[in-house]
Amino acid sequence: MGRKRIPISEGKKNIISMLFEKYNIETAEDIENALKDLLGGTIEEMLESEMDEHLGYKEYERSDNTDSRNGKKTKKVRSKYREIEIAVPQDRDGTFEPKVVKKRQKDISGIEQKIISLYAKGMTTRQISETIEDIYGFEVSEGMVSDITDRLLPQIEEWQNRPLDEVYPIVFTDAIHFSVRDNGQIKKLAVYVILAVNLEGKKQVLSIHIGKNESAKYCLGVLNELKNRGVKDILVICADGLTGMKEAVAAAFPNTELQRCIVHQVRNTLKYVGEKNKKEFAADLKRYTTRPPKMLHKSN
Repeated sequence: MGRKRIPISEGKKNIISMLFEKYNIETAEDIENALKDLLGGTIEEMLESEMDEHLGYKEYERSDNTDSRNGKKTKKVRSKYREIEIAVPQDRDGTFEPKVVKKRQKDISGIEQKIISLYAKGMTTRQISETIEDIYGFEVSEGMVSDITDRLLPQIEEWQNRPLDEVYPIVFTDAIHFSVRDNGQIKKLAVYVILAVNLEGKKQVLSIHIGKNESAKYCLGVLNELKNRGVKDILVICADGLTGMKEAVAAAFPNTELQRCIVHQVRNTLKYVGEKNKKEFAADLKRYTTRPPKMLHKSN
């Protein structure tokens, strides 16, 4: 017999409705938008390592070098996940030439997925180092790659293990597919991103995992990791039909509602609509799929 599910309470429905309405939470694509903080912070750390290499000494160390740090200059760059503002370190001689984001470079979409993969649990220190080397190519020395790895590892580990809130109204799970070099070979892997909306309506990326297979055991491991970091309750988990997710949610958070991702529901629905009617049908469908649950109920 299957596990008995406790119906979602009216109070929980009201909380979810308020969040959907106030913060315009509509699809799992919000996962990608929430990743931009990781991108900006990591790029800035890499730029600081490049400046250390350029000057020949780390910040706050003493040196006979006449050149030195001279503050930072903000720069806006474009990524797949919207525009990001980063702080680029400057030197007094003006000879510093950044490599991860060059002086006149405005688009970083070529490296964003590689940076996201650095934060995925399951990547070894060697794989992280290889990913950094892949980002830079042949532009920097092995020593600099090692220095950047050493600089980022504490930041990555702190992010992966930081404490979480006890309750999240909504948690989205989705996968981003990317290529990674492993033992000299390029492999396609899926990075599973766990995005939550907290009680203040702010989006937070809770965890990132490299997934090699979809199963109830794998999904349960991901959810148990959230519990170990302090999560006691989730009102709704929105997923895209991952194999084993239903069983994992029932085991880890038995009072949580599992909701199929709206984007995937729309796609599945449109499969049964004729090509000439898809545009009109999709416009009508959007009126309902982008409304909060409470409003949907009233529209029936």
